Amino acid sequence: MMAALILAAAGCSAQAAAPVAYDAYVRLAAVPGRPAAGYFALRGGAKDTTLVRVEAPGVSRSEMHGSRMTASGMVTMESLATVPVPAKTDVAFAPGGRHVMLFDLPQNIRAGSVVPLTLRFADGAAAQVEATVIAAGDVAPE
Repeated sequence: MMAALILAAAGCSAQAAAPVAYDAYVRLAAVPGRPAAGYFALRGGAKDTTLVRVEAPGVSRSEMHGSRMTASGMVTMESLATVPVPAKTDVAFAPGGRHVMLFDLPQNIRAGSVVPLTLRFADGAAAQVEATVIAAGDVAPE
């Protein structure tokens, strides 16, 4: 009995030590056939890790991207293979910065629905978050 309690407690503290995602939403594309964009806040766990992938059911693929201003004043987007997530630090995926492109969202996904996102980390940890779906021109949820 005592061993079971110790194992249960260890499992709970391992979960609390993992990164946590929250405030997630997916903005549908303004042009049909283009990818949707996923945004969320991420709080690092007890130790440094690296985000390696974001998954959503039914999408053909997802890509992490970062937007940045070039020296010529143009905004460019680049693919991110990984994103560092320092321990106990907030990492934002927000408009104008990091985001997840979701390709070929299922046609039944509409504004007002929810898309589950699974964030996968290099150390094997995973975080799940429910992302509210909004239309292309909608104000982002707070």
